[in-house]
Amino acid sequence: MAENFQHPFQCIQFIKKRNGEHRDVFVASAGAKLFSYAADSGRRLSVWPQDGADNNIHGTNCAGSNPETEGPPEKKRKVEPSSEKEGDAGTAASKKSCTWTNIPILTSTPDGEYLVALTGEDKCIRVFQIEEDGSFVHLSERPMPKRPCAITFMEDNDILTGDKFGDVYSMPLIPSAEPRSTMKTLAQRSTPIAATNLTVHTQRNLKSLEMQKNMQNKQKKEVDKPVFDHDLLLGHVSLLTDVVFASLPSPDPSSTKRRTYILSADKDEHIRVSRGPPQAHVIENHCFGHTAFVSKLCIPEWAPEYLVSGGGDPHLIVWNWTAGQVLHTVPLVEQPAEGEAKKVAVHGIWAATLGADSRRVILVALEGNPALLPFTLEPNGSMTAHTSIKTSGNVLDVQVHKDIVVVSVDCIRTPGSMQEWRSSPIASITLEAFQLKQGTTEWEAVTDYQLVTTVNATGTLPVILADGVEEKEKEKKALNDVFYGLEHLRKQTSWEGEATVF
Repeated sequence: MAENFQHPFQCIQFIKKRNGEHRDVFVASAGAKLFSYAADSGRRLSVWPQDGADNNIHGTNCAGSNPETEGPPEKKRKVEPSSEKEGDAGTAASKKSCTWTNIPILTSTPDGEYLVALTGEDKCIRVFQIEEDGSFVHLSERPMPKRPCAITFMEDNDILTGDKFGDVYSMPLIPSAEPRSTMKTLAQRSTPIAATNLTVHTQRNLKSLEMQKNMQNKQKKEVDKPVFDHDLLLGHVSLLTDVVFASLPSPDPSSTKRRTYILSADKDEHIRVSRGPPQAHVIENHCFGHTAFVSKLCIPEWAPEYLVSGGGDPHLIVWNWTAGQVLHTVPLVEQPAEGEAKKVAVHGIWAATLGADSRRVILVALEGNPALLPFTLEPNGSMTAHTSIKTSGNVLDVQVHKDIVVVSVDCIRTPGSMQEWRSSPIASITLEAFQLKQGTTEWEAVTDYQLVTTVNATGTLPVILADGVEEKEKEKKALNDVFYGLEHLRKQTSWEGEATVF
């Protein structure tokens, strides 16, 4: 039987315990599962959901999951690192089919105590605790009305999330124990309207029927609202693409309180700077300068006065974001002297401090590009380009651990393509490692990095496709769309020269 492709890591994350009591853990999502590994050796520690589940692209079985749990669970559900410990949890009575096929967002609290993941199709924000042995403790799941596009944290570890409908919410990391609203239950129990315009004839009855329909539509809209503890902070009229939280020292030197901000980007080239809660409704300013959609925002921890943004333009912009001022425009690709300009889409922007000289580096990945573009962010906000980092596949995610840049690469599609699959799955490489040469702007591959070597040898999950040619192509397209979709944000130009939004 032919060997199957392996699911690439869609997201990767190092869990670093600040108290120093536990070892670092490397967590990654592939397909519908989460994996944890020992960061020093690459040994697999745990899988969530458990290993006995069905791992094909149509979904997986989720042991012990309860979709109605939006408050604290009655009992923590610990996923054992070995399938030998599954026991009765693997029976049909304790399992049910999950409704997601991918985990597109993965992030951890700054103290390394909690992991937050978004499961795709069911739009659930899930909170985990990582035990000392690397196992996952599933604490809560909260289904959102619209799919989140970004998840980050505020200063008090509250979750800050933006959805593609344009709304930005905050919610406690650990849900409150308050009873849930019964609004959803009442709406579900409402009796359907039996009358129609064909059975009602008088003006008075027609008006009454219209009022009943309006009331029922209102109830349906209310059902779509989250029924757990949350605050709606702000909204965009356009599709939201990214959200970041920032804080700066107070301009008053006698005050120790910091000012907080929420920066949000959308597909209509806008970057909005709003005040942090409880004044999130107050807009401080806008950062105008992009001519295409904005897909990623990055505020380095070590230079919070700067914002680096990118999207559908062939360049990055460095901002003095508190003033809405463009400081520098940084080209990403060489444009031809004649003809149509190259289209690019920024997939990710990461900030890191590397090396003994604490080089302040910005790493940029373009969608469907087998390379990582590194820059040095200078004290004046300018950016110096490094030699690009060539990878064996399209860059999917990036993390930094002890001066080593770990890159998740697409081991399924042909490098440089977002649709064409490789001819064979031989030697699937899901991770690669690189380091900056001391005192230079050149990079080199780290071939003896134990984490990468062991994880690549272990593999992730096999991609199981249908036997029929037509069904197989449909499933391939669905998998492609999971990883690549930024071009859908671009406004198309009609033959009359006007921009058209889809």
